[in-house]
Amino acid sequence: MSFIVAIDGPAGTGKGTLAGILAKKYNLVNIDTGATYRCVTLEMLNKNIKLDDEEKIAQILKTIKIEMSNENGKQKVLLNGEDVTEKIRGKEVSENVSQVSSIKQIRLALSGLQRKMAQGKDVIMEGRDIGTVVFPTADIKIYLDADVEERARRRLKQNEEKGIQMSYEEILENIKMRDKNDKEKEFGALKVAPGATVIDTTNMTIKQVEQEISKIIDKKLKQKKKEAKIYAVRPETTWKKIERAVIKKLIYWFYRILFRIEKINEENIPLDEPCIVCANHINYWDAVGLVVTSKRRIRFIAKEDLFNNGFLNWIAHVFDVIPIKRGMRDLDSMKTCLKALKNGETLGIFPEGTRKGLAKGAKVQNGAAYMAIKTKVKVVPVGIQGNFKPFTKVKLNYGKPLDFTKLDSKNPEKDNLEQATKEIMDNIVMLTKQEK
Repeated sequence: MSFIVAIDGPAGTGKGTLAGILAKKYNLVNIDTGATYRCVTLEMLNKNIKLDDEEKIAQILKTIKIEMSNENGKQKVLLNGEDVTEKIRGKEVSENVSQVSSIKQIRLALSGLQRKMAQGKDVIMEGRDIGTVVFPTADIKIYLDADVEERARRRLKQNEEKGIQMSYEEILENIKMRDKNDKEKEFGALKVAPGATVIDTTNMTIKQVEQEISKIIDKKLKQKKKEAKIYAVRPETTWKKIERAVIKKLIYWFYRILFRIEKINEENIPLDEPCIVCANHINYWDAVGLVVTSKRRIRFIAKEDLFNNGFLNWIAHVFDVIPIKRGMRDLDSMKTCLKALKNGETLGIFPEGTRKGLAKGAKVQNGAAYMAIKTKVKVVPVGIQGNFKPFTKVKLNYGKPLDFTKLDSKNPEKDNLEQATKEIMDNIVMLTKQEK
């Protein structure tokens, strides 16, 4: 799993310098996206290609080769094998790069290239639309800003160090023009990405900004390390099987005695094919009751918070509970669920999403319907009757499997999801009231 740090912001805010420092500090691959646009700009200037010549632009995008490396702590950029590190920072390129980077055809091509360059790596990327277009799901999104006059002074100092001759007035005008072009782009406009941390660097030193971003990275890395442990699947060893069998037997008899638990029509769960068991969610006891009393091994989906408790974390990994981040699209969890179904396993899901969700007026979740349509597996509705109060009777009423194969698995659109979700919940509600 890769780790992505996206830094956006206008020219002269210190993005490039900070990306280099942070890359070295956290052992991240530094991909300078601005340099990729400058390379295309330089190539167009070299070949005298006009901004509206789509055919020739398409041609150079097919053949252009951009390479980046670090030598003695400094970035080296190669364009078609030639070292252009200094050339792409020249006056002519700087005056034209904003217009070139506004061309949708170029942005699409280079966004794809940038994603490919980052694939499977821990990277830091800086540019104008990294957090909004290239990596909208980046682990960390930073937006650096500063007064335009301060940014012009910084760029002047950089140019002087590199021997590039441009006056302060030229640089200031150039930055103002670039800001305007970048913010008014039809595609990939400069703006603050959703969820990004905005840092005004006007009165900050590079060291201060580095420390501010480092705090954010350190916190996220700690969180990622914790998540890695949560999402890791414990290997299916003999000892794990023994643990599961013993725990299941002990809790089963506990439920039989304390809740006088009874199963009705459990034969409705298919034993030779994958399925999804969906039930109403009464309290913390119901998922455990379904797992320990079922003839089939059921892998339930549970909120990530459950794994924060050491004992529950151990139990969850023994029974291969699938963690999910609530309130967001958890793609990792969804992939795990789909893989489990394809492997012939049984999943347990509470469509209400929370305890007594229907009574609270919570929106019913369509995850079970989506997976059923996507994988063509059946859904077994379960109506849990009772409240799990000590020495009262609890019934697990299993309904007939629901088959959604008639719905389009390639495109489970909103209407299909709503229809399937409603059918699942209607059956669950019916089973909670059914007398037997």
